[in-house]
Amino acid sequence: MQVPLPPAASTEARNNASMSIDSLSALEIVQLMNQEDARVAAAVAKESTAIGQAVDLIAERFRAGGRLIYMGAGTSGRLGVLDASECPPTFSVKPGMVIGLIAGGKAALTSAIEGAEDRRDEGASDLQQLGLTANDVVMGIASSGRTPYVIGGLEYARSVSASTIGFACNAGSALIPLSDIMIAPIVGPEVVTGSTRLKAGTATKMVLNMLTTGAMVLIGKTYGNLMVDLTATNEKLKDRSQRIVSELTGLTANAAGELLGRCHGQVKTAIVAHQRQITPDEAREVLIHHSQHLRRTLESFTSK
Repeated sequence: MQVPLPPAASTEARNNASMSIDSLSALEIVQLMNQEDARVAAAVAKESTAIGQAVDLIAERFRAGGRLIYMGAGTSGRLGVLDASECPPTFSVKPGMVIGLIAGGKAALTSAIEGAEDRRDEGASDLQQLGLTANDVVMGIASSGRTPYVIGGLEYARSVSASTIGFACNAGSALIPLSDIMIAPIVGPEVVTGSTRLKAGTATKMVLNMLTTGAMVLIGKTYGNLMVDLTATNEKLKDRSQRIVSELTGLTANAAGELLGRCHGQVKTAIVAHQRQITPDEAREVLIHHSQHLRRTLESFTSK
């Protein structure tokens, strides 16, 4: 079933500012694009209330053991997969906690799969294969607001009582009746007509950053703005872990590194073990008691 294009879809309109882009110099093209990109943050800011509601919803589902599942086609799908793939190393979450689905499957990450976004039934079947439950949140990402793959997924999500979030860069999109929360930054026509990998893609990345970062902060994955639940998978992250432990404990870099070694690289465990002068195993138990929230754990020491 074809979903009709919403009237006056801004993502398909021609941008008056770029009508003669093919006669501009390289510098002028860059300046024009920069001017247009400057509009994106303001458009996203107008959606702050809806984005905040979505962050609260996602955090609530995370606390209950649920998952966040992004789904989209083309650029939208790739950005969802990108955001999902960055959550495990950044916040030490299991890979299945945030999932990115793209129309056409993994091959579509690097190559265009003709007609994949038009397969409405595959949106539902991809979610079925994940064993979607009412405890999960599905976010449908469609700059146009009419992608059949995304619509099919959101319809299935609602059928199993999963929570739904819609994202589009057009007003009046077909996602609205399928979404518990709708996020719609109107970024206006693209510099190259219809190329939603540009301003719409930038808006998408900004919003996804806010959703997962905000939800992870709410469930205790940071201490202030420090990444205390990171997984140190390379030398850069090992160094960052050591610096965080050193800063929060007052230990020298070498001592912080030795402490991390005894705590299997777990930053929060190391900090609690030092501050309370307990073993790593005891520190882990205390953190579990406080839902892995480092600030609450440390404050519990001083309140006694």
